[in-house]
Amino acid sequence: MKTAILFLLMLLVLVIPHEWGHMTVARWCGVKIKEFSVGMGPLIFKKQKGDTQYSLRLLPLGGYCAMEGEEETINSPDSYSSKSNAQKIAILLAGVTMNVIIALVAVTIAICMSGVVCNTLDSVQAGSPAEVAGIRGGDTIVAIDGMNTNSWEKVVECINTYDGEGTIDITYERDGQSNTVQVTPELSEETGSYMVGIVAGVTKDFWTCVKLAPSTTWELNKNIIQGFKMLFTGRVGRNDISGPVGLVKIVGTASDYGLSSYLMLLAIVSLNLAIFNLIPIPGLDGGKVFFILLKIISGGRINDDMEYKATIIGMAVLLTLFALITVNDVMNLFG
Repeated sequence: MKTAILFLLMLLVLVIPHEWGHMTVARWCGVKIKEFSVGMGPLIFKKQKGDTQYSLRLLPLGGYCAMEGEEETINSPDSYSSKSNAQKIAILLAGVTMNVIIALVAVTIAICMSGVVCNTLDSVQAGSPAEVAGIRGGDTIVAIDGMNTNSWEKVVECINTYDGEGTIDITYERDGQSNTVQVTPELSEETGSYMVGIVAGVTKDFWTCVKLAPSTTWELNKNIIQGFKMLFTGRVGRNDISGPVGLVKIVGTASDYGLSSYLMLLAIVSLNLAIFNLIPIPGLDGGKVFFILLKIISGGRINDDMEYKATIIGMAVLLTLFALITVNDVMNLFG
């Protein structure tokens, strides 16, 4: 039950802001919104507010923002079809932008909850070179061999430059006082690297966590793009692909590790949706942007009828792909 609730919550967090992004930018551009729907399929609930019908539908696997003149050309100042190409592209990309924002917010909250490893030490191993030199837990490593170490990554980087000759100078702060000691790193048989025996601390300082969030989100984004490349080059196997059914199991596993893991999964799924939506397949936002650009480049030789036919084919391909992934999920679920 808990997993099902968390899964539905994730879908709502992914769908509602995405469609809200489309709706908000469309209204900024003067486009009439006919319906804003959460979910697909049979209607459960609806409420009319102004020109817009707000709907809740049975299947929670998506949603949509139906705009005046989106599916056909309507000569009206409040129709999507009457807007400039730049306005249309802005409306189409608004959903993807919201997915990126969701991912960034989720990563920020997750990092604030779990904390960030830092150059203030949690502890020092007994009998280690650092302890022999007088370094203690709670000390902040501020420099190694004259190089500033304002993060744990910098501390590790500086220690890794040691080549086995002589000593390194470690400068630390304790109770507002700075001190520099000479330390001779020891070669670890387990890792094959030189170690001094210090263990990083964790900080939950708000601004430190917030500053780390964009780079962490970008790293997730790069890994996802690499995953898509592997998918299209055949380097990803069938069992490595999951859809909504497989995601239910993944949500359950992530939630067992705590809220921060669930939020990181939310960020990954949101970025996946953003990148997938940008693929120039007719029916997706990226496909619609692609056709706008094609119409500009072709000087109008690509018309709305061609786009409509391509969209029908694209949607058929997407639905087939969705069905195949769902079958694969069910097969994997039952072994």
